[in-house]
Amino acid sequence: MCPTKHKQKHHYSSAAVAIEDWREEVINGGSLKHVDLHTGSNGWASPPGEIFSLRGPDYLTEKAKIPSGDWLLNPAGVDWLRSNAKLDHVLARPDNRVMNALRMSKNAKTFLVAINLQVPGRDHYSAVFYFSSKIDEPINSNPLLYQFINGSDAFRNSRLKLVNNIVKGPWIVKRAVGNYSACLLGKTLNCHYHRGPNYLEIDVDISSSAIAKAILRLTLGCTSAVIVDMGFLVEAQTEDELPEKLFGAVRISQMELSSATVVDCGTPSNKVLPINSGGESENDDDE
Repeated sequence: MCPTKHKQKHHYSSAAVAIEDWREEVINGGSLKHVDLHTGSNGWASPPGEIFSLRGPDYLTEKAKIPSGDWLLNPAGVDWLRSNAKLDHVLARPDNRVMNALRMSKNAKTFLVAINLQVPGRDHYSAVFYFSSKIDEPINSNPLLYQFINGSDAFRNSRLKLVNNIVKGPWIVKRAVGNYSACLLGKTLNCHYHRGPNYLEIDVDISSSAIAKAILRLTLGCTSAVIVDMGFLVEAQTEDELPEKLFGAVRISQMELSSATVVDCGTPSNKVLPINSGGESENDDDE
């Protein structure tokens, strides 16, 4: 019995190391570098959940908010991409570095959530934030997040929330965006959801709102002077869903537009991933 237990423990440790090796590769890859949270520039970092105030357990009766605490998912990299057309469904592209690294790791249990903020203009940009499931916490360990991943687009639109904070920036940007603000992305902007066997990608079309486009144009003019924290969560609307928890957060620090990786928008996307994690495809029936 003892040798068997020892072998199982060793196998788990090896798997954990492989997952962390995969995450290290994608975190440190990409054109937008991973930088120090407090001193880094022209890069991204992971702000702690505790700096975000979210709905607490008594919010419905007392409107009280509390620090979020740890994220439900781990950070798994950021891509800053440029193309001559809008980039949709980036996780299905054969040149997506994060999905390719996951495939090479042969880890069938990791689940990805990607937020693709599509920035319109003469050149189209995409800021893609990747988050991955934790080693010892399967994606169904949080019922609300699991429902969001497998739910209808109508449910997703009614619950996907962004909370953001301008840590540093010109006063005009802070005034336009607000020092700390929150919004339901699906009710403000057009969001398109792509559910694959082991991922959910959310494409957020900023061009779908005139107000968002105006704020974006203002911000793009001074990105190298702006530090912004963004937290993503599924909004809790009933008592049993409280307290709210971030599923991921990212800090963008004084980013240079020129640091974007140029992507060929003509590269076709595939709808079937090479890894079978046992999840549903986007055409499967929801549970």
